[in-house]
Amino acid sequence: MAAGSSSTGESVDRELVITRVFDAPRDLVWKAFTEPDRLTHWWGPKGFTTHVLKLELRPGGVFFYSQKTPDGREMFGKWVYREIIAPERLVIVSSFTDERGNPVRHPLSPNWPLEMLGTSTFTENQERTTLTIRTKPINASESERKTFYDGESSMEQGFAGTFDRLDEYLATL
Repeated sequence: MAAGSSSTGESVDRELVITRVFDAPRDLVWKAFTEPDRLTHWWGPKGFTTHVLKLELRPGGVFFYSQKTPDGREMFGKWVYREIIAPERLVIVSSFTDERGNPVRHPLSPNWPLEMLGTSTFTENQERTTLTIRTKPINASESERKTFYDGESSMEQGFAGTFDRLDEYLATL
């Protein structure tokens, strides 16, 4: 982790809340989240390779991507943008998908919700950016919501690793 960065996660009002401080200006962190050439450098767990298949940064547009695991398996995911206020806020619906972009269950969790609503806010203070992500399942059954919340610790670890990669990428710019 870069000096001065931290990662925390907590459930507030049935949301997973992840906060991370990056040693980079907000405009740069925003670009890392919204530009295809930048996303390929850091999005996903350590050891995974990400390919941006489509990115339409507009309400109703999608970020559709594939990720290869270290052992060569390929997974797909999609964000559908609901709200974009550059460089302050992104609201998305995210899901695991098949290779055509159709929502599917988590590859390792058959009871995972098909869709999650995520709100990311970017705030800047003295050339440092605080990113806060709030995520919750939507259109989910009670058992799917329980699976999501039972997985909070795993999600916190996953975001921490992904954001470690973002820290490393930002340090190269």
